[in-house]
Amino acid sequence: MCGIAGVLAEGGGTAPSAAPLIRQIAHRGPNGIRTEDGAGWSIGHARLSIIDLEGGWQPLHAAGSTIIGNGEIYNYLELAEEFQLKNKLATGSDFEPLLHMYAQEGEKAFERLRGMYAFCLIGCDGRTWLVRDPFGIKPLSVTRDPGALSFASEPRALLGQGQPRLLQPEAAEDLLALGYVTPGVIRPNTVFRGIESVLPGEVDLVSGGDREETMRPPFAVTAPLAGDEAGLIKQLDAVLEDSVRVHQRSDVPYGLFLSGGIDSATVATLMSRLNERPVVGFTCGFDAPGARDERAQAEKVARALNLDWRETTFTDEDFWRIAPKVAWALDEPTTDYAALPTFKLAEAARGDLTVVLTGEGGDELFGGYGRYRRALRPAWLGGRPAEPRIDAPFLKGGGVNALERWRQAARPPKGLTGLQRAQWGDIATWLPNDLLLKLDRCLMANGLEGRTPFLDREVAAFAFNLPDAMKVRGKFGKYLLRKWLEGACPAADPWGKKKGFTVPVAGWIAPRAGDLGHRIAGVRAVAETCDAEAVQAVFRDEGQAANRWPLLFFALWSLIHLEGAEPAAALASLLGER
Repeated sequence: MCGIAGVLAEGGGTAPSAAPLIRQIAHRGPNGIRTEDGAGWSIGHARLSIIDLEGGWQPLHAAGSTIIGNGEIYNYLELAEEFQLKNKLATGSDFEPLLHMYAQEGEKAFERLRGMYAFCLIGCDGRTWLVRDPFGIKPLSVTRDPGALSFASEPRALLGQGQPRLLQPEAAEDLLALGYVTPGVIRPNTVFRGIESVLPGEVDLVSGGDREETMRPPFAVTAPLAGDEAGLIKQLDAVLEDSVRVHQRSDVPYGLFLSGGIDSATVATLMSRLNERPVVGFTCGFDAPGARDERAQAEKVARALNLDWRETTFTDEDFWRIAPKVAWALDEPTTDYAALPTFKLAEAARGDLTVVLTGEGGDELFGGYGRYRRALRPAWLGGRPAEPRIDAPFLKGGGVNALERWRQAARPPKGLTGLQRAQWGDIATWLPNDLLLKLDRCLMANGLEGRTPFLDREVAAFAFNLPDAMKVRGKFGKYLLRKWLEGACPAADPWGKKKGFTVPVAGWIAPRAGDLGHRIAGVRAVAETCDAEAVQAVFRDEGQAANRWPLLFFALWSLIHLEGAEPAAALASLLGER
């Protein structure tokens, strides 16, 4: 896990140094920065050491090619064996085998990778590639400047120093209507004017400063998998165990984040099976009225699996301390309040762990959300499409255009079932632009690598192509996963009622709501996007309390990333404390 940045000059000319770019994201690589210049390029790498602590420094050179990468290629050992590279490898890095593979078969080598990654490969054949993993677990942004194309792991590195930072209006509307920016529909497709996000699965050939884009799906869609329930459970066990096994490849301490849900319980069960020593697990809870505290259920699972379990509590004081830090970390924004406990968990785990496995992707792939079940019902039984509901009366225009952009981004390929269409919509939008984004930024801000075993290509292909009845049955989603967990870890209570995840942000904001409304309405980006009176009404009307956190977050975010305020100062200005 690292940060990468670079400048690729047109026509092989002299590229400006990538050093200023990589320094902007030095938090992604607390172990050190290295930069290098070549014919027509300058690249930089900020390293969080995970595999081959001594020899895995980048840029890496082999077989006439050069690479800088962020993330992990989990099947690097198998690829090295398949391509007979044992005597050719100079390091133990998971990225070095790719350079030798590229020398043999060019860009076809990219299709063999199993992992999470964003990389720049300057090939032995004179071609340069920018590549992002098919689920979008690892980020990559680009911008076009006169005479060059620049790229980086985070947009903040591409914001010109001393130049005005401009808001992309449609992206801001998406953020406040949906909670995240929809991918690929507007161009540039980030919240910053002039900065583009490389889409999940994109393979870009860079030539003359331009990009020739090719898209790869995250998995192949096939006919429904055959077999009876017992046989499918056996296959599920094998594919999940293999994924967790390779996701544990690390030369530094690893553990997991354990919630009260079945996805993280699944990961914990397999980690417990695969490790002789107790696995370290962290859980965050809330001591606040109306909050769902998952610690009791997580502790049951931890005791059953003999985990080295540690808990942390998120308090009112934590909210006001962490909110501006989260706004700083999320330079690509999402208003998902789950980023708050994610950040607190990362704070708690750093120092003990460097790698953390999590359960992201389980609901999307195995059919866990209630909206999937509603999408399968007829309208007269309460059925409705599995798409976002827009409730943003404070937005100029009400956010209706954001919903249309979401529909374009979520459009599935032909031939899917109704359930698969609903799943595809989330995999294409909410998963990379909310869940994975907040995981990457909140953990990287604390020097941790997050890994997602459900979002493995083998697990994903198996899960998505299950028969619908093995995903949704009666009132239960994730049917097959629950059946497996029933036998593997009964303490996880796989048939218990899903309670949903809540963070009591409304209660924490309420005592200060009266003072926040007019100050938030006066923030420049908020005024450009929202109706000022409607914003103030949100903070007066208890019936609109759910909209307070998105507006508070957006105000904090814009003060930090558009106006250059320090995080603590941004919050102080909204609270009237300076």
